[in-house]
Amino acid sequence: MAHVAEWKKKEVEELANLIKSYPVIALVDVSSMPAYPLSQMRRLIRENKGLLRVSKNTLIELAIKKAAQELGKPELEKLINYIEGGAGILVTEMNPFKLYKFLQQNRQPAPAKPGAVAPKDIVIPAGPTPLSPGPLVGQMQAMGIPARIERGKVTIQKDTVVLKAGEVITPELANILNALGIEPLEVGLDLLAVYEDGIVYTPDVLAIDEEEYINMLQQAYMHAFNLSVNVAYPTKQTIDAIIQKAFLNAKAVAVEAGYITKETAEEIFGRAIRAVLLIAQNLPEDLLDERTKELLNAQAQAAAAVAARPQPEEKKEEKVEEEKEEEASEEEALAGLSALFG
Repeated sequence: MAHVAEWKKKEVEELANLIKSYPVIALVDVSSMPAYPLSQMRRLIRENKGLLRVSKNTLIELAIKKAAQELGKPELEKLINYIEGGAGILVTEMNPFKLYKFLQQNRQPAPAKPGAVAPKDIVIPAGPTPLSPGPLVGQMQAMGIPARIERGKVTIQKDTVVLKAGEVITPELANILNALGIEPLEVGLDLLAVYEDGIVYTPDVLAIDEEEYINMLQQAYMHAFNLSVNVAYPTKQTIDAIIQKAFLNAKAVAVEAGYITKETAEEIFGRAIRAVLLIAQNLPEDLLDERTKELLNAQAQAAAAVAARPQPEEKKEEKVEEEKEEEASEEEALAGLSALFG
């Protein structure tokens, strides 16, 4: 390799050492980044425990091969397949998903350029503009932009989509957007691929909807929780629910069997009272004692009060009052138990 320039050998050596010094190695395309935004990104990357090194694509390829051989990690060479454009090596301690999010969050708006592809729909908003009357008004109207002169300034009459995502910006539209101060483009480091622990991640894998995945995890947790409770598989998270379910099931069996305990007595006697009152409703009035008549009357009044209330728009205070009445009715029924069976 006597014909190879020394600076190239040194560059490959430094790049290889850089790759070997960090757990996460990324390839980024810096071709769309102007000098100042690029310097800002370098600073942000350093603040987040990383480094960005821009070099020639051929030297980056040689450095990756050298580092892969010296580390004994042949899978690292897969990164070479993603070298394109104005590539740079970004080394960091951030995992690939955090790195992708970091790069996306630090993209900056940029002025329109003829021939550039719109990353999203370009909208000219309604309202006054800083523009004075001139030829630009006619150009806007020719492109279907509802512009008119109001109080000596150009005003846009309504929000207007002038270009759909994926379409190319024409020179005329670029001129209008720049005059209006609208920056429809974005500049930033375009992630090409990331290597970590033997795996190469591409942007389509890293671009996840965090909210959607959080919802999926929450649903998975609830399904696992319910399954654990239903099969009575005890864990730190489910033991309370399992015990509560077992208690309620045991109580339900005891109530059905009429087995009286401190926990079941009130419900068993309550069911007995309701059954007796149901029978009493069908008996001649002269066979009923005064206490039974009072209980039947209270029961009828409570039912009528509940039926008279507007159910769809119940107020909180009405619900509380209803619960109190039901509790009072239950207490009266239990108090009259001895009268019914005495």
